[in-house]
Amino acid sequence: MQHQNIRFTGTTNSEFYKVLRTRVNGYFKEKNISRHANAKMVIKTIAMLSIYLIPFALLLTLDLSFPLYMLMWVIMGIGMAGVGLSVMHDANHGAYSKNELVNKLVGKVMILLGGSDVNWRIQHNVLHHTYTNVTDFDEDIKPPSFLLRFSPHAKRNKLHRFQHIYAWFFYGLMTMMWSTSKDFQQALRYKSKGLIETQKLTFGSHIFSIIVYKLIYYAVFIVLPLVLTDAPWYWLVIGWLTMQFICGLILAAIFQPAHVVPTSDYPLPDVSGNVDADWAVNQLYNTANFAPKDPVLTWYVGGLNYQVEHHLFPNICHVHYPKIAKIVKETALEFNLPYHSYNTFFKALKGHTTMLYNLGKYDNAPAIH
Repeated sequence: MQHQNIRFTGTTNSEFYKVLRTRVNGYFKEKNISRHANAKMVIKTIAMLSIYLIPFALLLTLDLSFPLYMLMWVIMGIGMAGVGLSVMHDANHGAYSKNELVNKLVGKVMILLGGSDVNWRIQHNVLHHTYTNVTDFDEDIKPPSFLLRFSPHAKRNKLHRFQHIYAWFFYGLMTMMWSTSKDFQQALRYKSKGLIETQKLTFGSHIFSIIVYKLIYYAVFIVLPLVLTDAPWYWLVIGWLTMQFICGLILAAIFQPAHVVPTSDYPLPDVSGNVDADWAVNQLYNTANFAPKDPVLTWYVGGLNYQVEHHLFPNICHVHYPKIAKIVKETALEFNLPYHSYNTFFKALKGHTTMLYNLGKYDNAPAIH
């Protein structure tokens, strides 16, 4: 079954994005700077990889006590999330460099995270960014339905009443599933929808690459510690699971408050696949920023607290988001469009938790504009 072609047919405020692109392009031209990575981004790349890999090198080479051994895995979990948020994300959006080869090479850091860069680009770039919060098309709001409900258009069951409590545990399992079964499940699903072809790959070559990448990942992060250290095998199991849980929890805490919040709109296509909304305007209704004045958080999460800017300009490196945010906000307000932003990270998490509660308790959780 081929992937249904969803079309954004709305004409209200359709001039918004044209005006905004002109203004943002004017910013880069006026400043005479590239929209891609700069020296700060290169330094950040080195820093994030160091946070992830230096603790790993230490646990491989030093005779550590159990507390120190576990500390290395905890730091690695923080570093793993940082690499995904700040390095891999930009590269696989084509935002890291104007050279596509550089983007592909940097994007292959995904191998060290245990995932497939091809599946990530399909799920994130093709499905999530194109069909943001469109039920059944944006896979970011399509979790296992018996466990979690992220859309008011999805079926609700009794268990969902408690999802605002237990969701956080399952968020922590996200990258564990990613590094084991999820890539294979996605590959089969994307094959049936004709989406693997969009990456100029055959299904066979895609599956082969997934297998090779998994073998490399487990050879490095499981086999090497078993062979090179005297640590008991169960230390490794506890450490690896801890790293994965921390990483998954961090990633969910950054991405979920951007879309699954009370202000989201959740558009529905009609029987012909038409969504009565302008694509860019849909991004504004279904995306929220948070903690824009927190430079430390902004640095660590790869500017993804500026989700509005990221969704409107995914091919611009995140180091520029704080600067173009003023342009985006002013233009949105000029066109009488929403610009959702939580002042703090805590308020964003609270908003997401509130939405989980509403979706779990009510069949039609009302959106708030």
